[in-house]
Formats: sequence, C-alpha cells, structure tokens
Amino acid sequence: MRLLLIGGSGFIGVHVVAELARRGHEVGILGRGRQAPGAAHMIVGDRKRLGDSRDAIVRFAPEVVVDLIASSGAQARQLVDVVRDVARRTVVVSSMDVYRACGVFHQLEPGPLEPLPLTEGATLRSVLRTYPPQQVAALQPLFGWLDDDYDKITVEQVVRELDATVLRLPMVYGPGDLLRRLQPVVKRIADGRRALVFAASFAAWRGSRGYVEDVARAIALAATSDAATGRTYNVAELDAPSELGWAQRVGAQMGWDGELVVLPDERTPNHLRRPGNAAQDWVVDSTRIRAELGYAEVVDRDDALARTIAWERETPARGFAPHVFDYAAEDAALASR
Repeated sequence: MRLLLIGGSGFIGVHVVAELARRGHEVGILGRGRQAPGAAHMIVGDRKRLGDSRDAIVRFAPEVVVDLIASSGAQARQLVDVVRDVARRTVVVSSMDVYRACGVFHQLEPGPLEPLPLTEGATLRSVLRTYPPQQVAALQPLFGWLDDDYDKITVEQVVRELDATVLRLPMVYGPGDLLRRLQPVVKRIADGRRALVFAASFAAWRGSRGYVEDVARAIALAATSDAATGRTYNVAELDAPSELGWAQRVGAQMGWDGELVVLPDERTPNHLRRPGNAAQDWVVDSTRIRAELGYAEVVDRDDALARTIAWERETPARGFAPHVFDYAAEDAALASR
C-alpha cells in the first residue's frame, strides 16, 4: 500500500513511518524537509498551506493519507479539499481532549463530572478552544503546524465529510517527547532530591497515557485496515495509574528510595499546583480498537519507562521549558510538615 503521512517526521510520526515500512508499505512524508528513516518519498510543504502541495500529492498518488497534525477546522478543511479525489481513505489524529471531561477539568463546562471510562460515544465538549491563547502561543515555536484556533473537535467535524478514521490519542510519552511529561520526576531524582512533593488535589488524578511506539502501531493498524473506515477509536493503555502511581514507577526504574510527600494544596508551592478540577479524571476506554483491529501494546511498560527515562537524562531541555524546578520552595514546604 502507498501511504502519505502529513507530519511524519515528528515525535510520533517517525515511529508510524517505521511501523509501516516494517510491514512492507511504501511511505511518503509531507513536511518541512526532514525525512524519517524508512520513508520512500518526501514532499516538502507547509501544513498551514496544504493546498500549495496538492499537485505533488496527486503525483505521489497515495491510497491513504494520514494527517498527524491537523490542529483546527481550517486545517481540516484544507485536508478535505486536497485529498477528496486523491486518496481512497483518510486517517486523522485527534485527542482525548475532545471529551466533555476535558472541559469539566478546565472548569469551562457546567454540571456534573463525566462518568468513566470515556468511550468513543462519551459526550464531547460544548466549549471550543479549551486552551488559553497564551498557552497555544507558547507551544507554536515548538510545533510549527499549531494554529491559533487549535481545537480537535472542529477537526473531527470537518473530516467526517470524508468518512475518515479518527484516532483520539492520550498523553503520549517516550523518547523525543517535546512536552517532557516525565521530566518533573526524572530530573528531581537525578538531581538528588530525597523527597518529591505532590499537591493533594492532583496526587490521585488519573489520565490515560500511551507509549509512543505503541501509539504509532495503533495509527499504522488504522491506516492499513479498511475495517477502520469511518470509525473513531480511543488509543490508550489499559490502565491509568495516578500521578503518584506514575512517580512510584519512575522512581522504581531509577532505583530511587526517597519519599513521595503529599501536602495539602495550601501548603504546596505554587509551581507544583495545577489549575483545574482534579476531581475529573481523564480515563478513556480503548476496547474498540483492540476488538476491531487487534491492537495491543508490544512494548512492556517497564521497558517504555526505562527508555524514556534514559532519554530524559541524556537530553537537556532547550528553549521551551514546560516545568519549573524551585527546590528552595519545595524544601520550605517539606520543612513545614
């Protein structure tokens, strides 16, 4: 099969390319010029000006187009207009942030908590553009394809015209994660901290995650299976440990024997508090993709954590710094116990 990946040289995309190539498919990439190993063809183009690359896409003649980075309704409209008469199938990567639970968490949706786990039929947000403009702007230097109007709900609404496959991803971790999801724990342990502080409101919070290679396998399965046409799938690990549980697992992998300390929010340093309604977990059900496409993780979680921890320790953060490390404030909070 011949497939074109839009955004195929990024954190997740390189693993999708590798998985498809391993399965014997011909893979092309549309992006800014960095060709992933295993890709047979490169179309240099700008995701925000996808129409400019239409002739090149037509010449490549993909059977399936996988858009890993559509971030707004406007970008989804470009995708529909470009590939409607070119590819026979389209796969679009979305996010579990489309669910109403995300709006409840961000305190934008009135009413009760959403019941868990969230299936593909769970209620979606009624409020668009959940993330504040300043947060989106801070991420744009890191993710050049990110629109000011980021919202995966509008992406999904537009691509339904194509009877597209939609994959709702969890928080994805692994080597190359530009958001450095494991860094808060890994760096503190590597820096010799003997106690890690957690705000009580978020110590028990749970959110679904997925290791990057496993997530890429799910995308490859959906891209190469006609049974996935028109379907929507959650992709996530089977269980969702709490924030404290993840820290325990990371600590065990690093051979750390320190203490995890849960403090009342009012005694927790500001940089360790998270805004939002922590009573609303983000836990999704991935039964459908497992039953319909035969998806299963192939990387053991301990191995996934070990690989991610090694990358975190070897790779200094440059430019974008999503986490704050104020050890003086943390020591003061620990001393006040």
